This record gives sequence, structure tokens and C-alpha cells, in this order.
Amino acid sequence: MTLAKNAIPSHTNGENGKGEDVVKRVLAIILGGGAGTRLYPLTKLRAKPAVPLASKYRLIDIPVSNCINSEIYKIYVLTQFNSASLNRHLARGYTFSGFSEGFVEVLAAQQTPENPNWFQGTADAVRQYLWLFAEWDADEYLILSGDHLYRMDYRDFIQRHRDTNADITISVVPIDERRASDFGLMKIDASGRVVDFSEKPKGEALKQMQVDTTVLGLTPEAAKQSPYIASMGIYVFKREAMLKLLKDAPDSTDFGKEIIPASAKDYNVQAYLYDGYWEDIGTIEAFYEANMALTQQPSPPFSFYDEKAPIYTRPRYLPPTKLLDCTVKESIIAEGCILKECAITHSVLGVRTRVESGCVIEDTMLMGADYYKVPTEHMAGADPIPMGIGKGTTIRRAIVDKNARIGANVQIVNKDRVQEAEKEHLGFYIRSGIVVVVKGATIPDGTII
Repeated sequence: MTLAKNAIPSHTNGENGKGEDVVKRVLAIILGGGAGTRLYPLTKLRAKPAVPLASKYRLIDIPVSNCINSEIYKIYVLTQFNSASLNRHLARGYTFSGFSEGFVEVLAAQQTPENPNWFQGTADAVRQYLWLFAEWDADEYLILSGDHLYRMDYRDFIQRHRDTNADITISVVPIDERRASDFGLMKIDASGRVVDFSEKPKGEALKQMQVDTTVLGLTPEAAKQSPYIASMGIYVFKREAMLKLLKDAPDSTDFGKEIIPASAKDYNVQAYLYDGYWEDIGTIEAFYEANMALTQQPSPPFSFYDEKAPIYTRPRYLPPTKLLDCTVKESIIAEGCILKECAITHSVLGVRTRVESGCVIEDTMLMGADYYKVPTEHMAGADPIPMGIGKGTTIRRAIVDKNARIGANVQIVNKDRVQEAEKEHLGFYIRSGIVVVVKGATIPDGTII
């Protein structure tokens, strides 16, 4: 996808009245995360932002697309683990016109004489590239996370930051009491300024963090249901504030736990309420549930069908999917798949997925394949288990990573109801009861998991 300025959906003169002037001096920095241990084994061979999502996308496509739809075209992605596939995806997917200053560029952790260490946290990652960010003539730095599913117009966020003359603005979501203790919470005053922070409080400490969310724009009814606000891990910094904070606190490595709470006393830290769908998909269970939710009818919580704010990804130019006498219910199927006489229910199938006859796929995410295997190779005996799902196989409540070879008459059903297991030598893990088949794994004919 080549993104010339006149090819990107523009809202400059649109009905919402938001123009490019709001964001033309904003630099976006997407935090690619650490080793992605909570998403392992999906992060075994790839950076967390490169994990496939919703059959044809990658996690990184969400914040990058939100930036493009918000007319923010200068985008850095910070990462340090297994960044090869992420580099490849971004290079093939986001090429701006030579007549614009737009770019999407990966900055990998590197050791230098001044800083011999790898990234130690979110703030440290930004600190190590501060010299590069400072070279841009930017008024604000927009700090984003690479493992969230949501659609946001950052222009509203940045406008709120400017209207309140904030040094830092934190995007927050309203939370009900049942879920509140799972998040880092904030307390605000009548002007929306953040005055207190508490990490996953419980009991009386939780009650102390209740706020009047009508201050941020919620209706009285909604404010009563959600009397807490939690950070989304998305921030806008004034240029001078971020440069000073990171230089003055060289031992502080995390924005959410150290830099921002310590700055509330001396800096104007504001909250911006985001009241749309937002999901942190940093764990296997959350990632699985978010993908399965996309198949819901009549309306999933997040839609990829918004023409005004599309989610971009790299073009693959694959043939259309072919279905031969199949039953498909409440599922998402990417392009380039070949499905034969099988039953697919409440599942997400990625690009180039092959499913042979007699298969039953339920509540499952098949990530597909990176390439096609020529059928004659396995017919000649050189490739006894071809890529894809073999005949007569049943898969329920599972994630099958790319390029996996699942034999005939296999059952991946977690028959013993195991919650956690590490069977890397057998090609799979179990996380929160979900079987995860490792990328490129081979599961022999007749295996029962």
C-alpha cells in the first residue's frame, strides 16, 4: 500500500472540522513492547506487534492505522526482540509518497558507548532514542502501545491536551467496580487534572479512587456505572516536558509506573476520556477472546468495516478463497484459503489456510501460512504431512500459528481440560485452557491433545 497524501482519507474539510493543522507537528512513537512473554509462544519467532490479528492483519496495524486516519504521518516503532518480520511487514505495507515527510520506521534497541544496555522499560526505550526524536520540529510526542485493539481519532485527544494547556495527557477508559482492581487507576479534580495514582487497588483503597466521570464527559447514568478511570497506556507529552522528565530521572524506566505518577505534583497532567471499545490483548486469553469476538453476530464489539477509518495492512495480492461443499457459521476467512468439505464454526482463518475434508473447526484461530506448498511435493513422499489441517481432524478452542502441519485424524480439543502446559517438544502449549500450536510445528497423524 503506497500512501500518498492525496490517497489517505482526509478529514481536513470534512464534516467533523478537524484539520491536518491539529497534528502536523505531532510525532508518534509506538512502543513495541519487550519479549512478549505474556503472548508466548506467539512471540517465540516474532516481535509482539507482528503477531497476526483478525485473519489478515498484525497488531501493529491498529495504532499505525489510527495514526494515518488521524493524519499523523511521522511514526516510529520501538522494539528489541525478533523484529525481522515486523520490519518486513511495515516496509511492504506502509510506503508514503516521496513528496511527503511521512514514514513508518522501526527503531530496534542498540548498544552504544553512552548506553550499553537494552531497553529497560517504556520510558527507557524512548530515552535511548531521545536524540533522534529531538531532531524533529515537533510540539508534541504521542506515545502509543502496540498491543491494543481500538479505533481512536487522536486529533480529539491532542486537541484536549492543547485546550487544557497540559504537559502530559493520559487517555483513560471508564471502568466499573468489578474490573477496577485489575487496572492502574487515577483520581482527578474538577478540572480533569490527575491528582493521584493507584496500581490495582483493593478494598478501601479502591473506594478512595472513585471519581466523578461526568467531568470528562460521561452522562450521569454512565458515570454512576463506571466510577473509576484506568489508563490505556496512551499519552501525549509536550516536547519540553518529555525531554526534561526523561533526562532528570535517568533511573526511571517506565512511563505508567514511574515517570507520570512522579510528575503529577509539578506538571499539569490531564485525563482524556475514551468511551469506545478498547481491549488490551497482551495475554493469550485476551488475544484469543478478542479475535473470537470479531465473529459475533449481528454486531461485533470492534468492526473492520468502517470506511471512514479503515485498518490498513500490507497488500498480498492473493487469489480469492475457495470453498468446496463446506459449512461455515459465524466465521472470518481471509483471502487465499482452500477449504474442502469441512465444518467451520465461530472461527478465524488466516491467509492461505488449507483445511481438508472431514475436518471440524470450532472456536479456533487458524493463522494460515506465509507461502503455498506445491501439492506434488508431499504426493511424492518428500513431505508426508503437508502444511494445513489434514483430513478428519477436529480442532476446538485453539490457536494454530502459521505454517503448522496438522496431520490426518488429529484431535486438538484439550481432552484433559488442562489449564497450563508447556509441550514445546511436541509442538504446542496450553494457556488458560487454550491449546496454542507453535509456528511451523508438525502434529503427527492420529495425535490427541
